[in-house]
Amino acid sequence: MSRKPVHLALYDAFADWETGHTTAWLARFGYEIRTVAPTAEPVVSIGGLRVQPDLSLAELRPENSSLLILPGGDLWDAGDDLAPFARTARSFLAAGVPVGAICGATAGLAREGLLDDRAHTSAASMYLAATGYQGGERYVETDAVTDGDLITAGPTEPVAFAREIFGRLGDVFEGEHLDAWYRLFHDSDPAAYETLNS
Repeated sequence: MSRKPVHLALYDAFADWETGHTTAWLARFGYEIRTVAPTAEPVVSIGGLRVQPDLSLAELRPENSSLLILPGGDLWDAGDDLAPFARTARSFLAAGVPVGAICGATAGLAREGLLDDRAHTSAASMYLAATGYQGGERYVETDAVTDGDLITAGPTEPVAFAREIFGRLGDVFEGEHLDAWYRLFHDSDPAAYETLNS
């Protein structure tokens, strides 16, 4: 089956640990992972990884993508440099293409107004409240939330974030296999290994 690529947003000081489970397993199931950055220039993660992006944000189109993933990063709370990524997320959602946002990226989406009318989560409700957004009543105190095409998670939940993305895409792990994958990688449940490989 031919699938459109998954796009992983990158920017200086992006949180490189937050999307590893997601991108690794999507790639294992046949998705091409393409990186997108503000420009064609390399970016450096918070862990010091230097990455040459596949394309610039200006080249990204929802119709050419299966999913946009927005990791956290220091720049989300340091001004408006990443606002173009939040605007791009708006265009993806409007086109019916899923968006996953974790950690600081949720604050960027809150500032863009994308969490005002959708169930969501983040690091903490007060973290998002500081953005001045209007969606506080839709905040859910849990590890990760899917509302339609939007997936959100806090910084300590990269495995739950991946689980929600796999569930939304529907062609990676499903049903008891998705549950087993989560139990194996989140809870270190050895019994889940047998289910996952059945």
